[in-house]
Amino acid sequence: MTKIFRHDPIDFGAVPPAVKWLLIANVLGFVLARLAGPQVYDLFGLVPQHTLFDRWLWQPVTYLFLHGGLWHLGFNMFALWMFGMPVEAQWGSAEFLKFYFLCGVGAALTSVAMHPHSLIPTIGASGAIFGLLVAFAMLYPDAVVYLYFLIPVKAAHMAILFGVLELFFGVTGREPGLAHFAHVGGAVTGYLYIRWWWVWKIRAKAFFKGLTERDEPAPRPAARPRPRPSASARPEPSDEMAEVDRILDKILASGLESLTDDEKRIMARYSEKNKPS
Repeated sequence: MTKIFRHDPIDFGAVPPAVKWLLIANVLGFVLARLAGPQVYDLFGLVPQHTLFDRWLWQPVTYLFLHGGLWHLGFNMFALWMFGMPVEAQWGSAEFLKFYFLCGVGAALTSVAMHPHSLIPTIGASGAIFGLLVAFAMLYPDAVVYLYFLIPVKAAHMAILFGVLELFFGVTGREPGLAHFAHVGGAVTGYLYIRWWWVWKIRAKAFFKGLTERDEPAPRPAARPRPRPSASARPEPSDEMAEVDRILDKILASGLESLTDDEKRIMARYSEKNKPS
């Protein structure tokens, strides 16, 4: 099923909190940098030699809040708003912020690894934005996005296209002045986090929860026990976990929209049963 997002005017009051504060922080960072002068970019931008050899370890985070001009700022903030809102709505603010900064730092480390002795500052939130693009494409692969406001394309196809182009420009050296490898690093970091770490974390929580429940003492029998359902009506725990694993893999491969009604009910039951008391 294709998901098409509405073209409503931007309502800043409806923007979720993490996206809203990131928008505000980026605008403030841009204004303060303009007022303070170019030395801000050397100090708080990502300068690989300073980060790696002088251990200016704040730079892989602070560079995300600096931009070179209004067009640079406006484009990144529009992408943050467009892709960040649905992702934060799915994950919640805490998980969203963790993912955003993880992709930003991953982009920074990729740039440092590719040009360790460079003294040219890298600035902008593009690395983290590319991670959000990947997250959006994995959550809503069939969502229609208008490329350059004109060309309708599926989110999954757009993410692949942008990733290939950035890798091509980075390898060939075309379009100098843009941190293409940082963009690739942010996208790859986002993909690896969702495809491997996030699923492993969910399964690990379920595993340890199962160990804890097995260690708990058995409850006392009720005075008038209810009749137990037949074995055929109750799925085996191992079968249920295998089915949950299969559905998780399907979500990561094809997005939430690919789930059938039965699969959604299975995940709803699993979430209800495993939510903290």
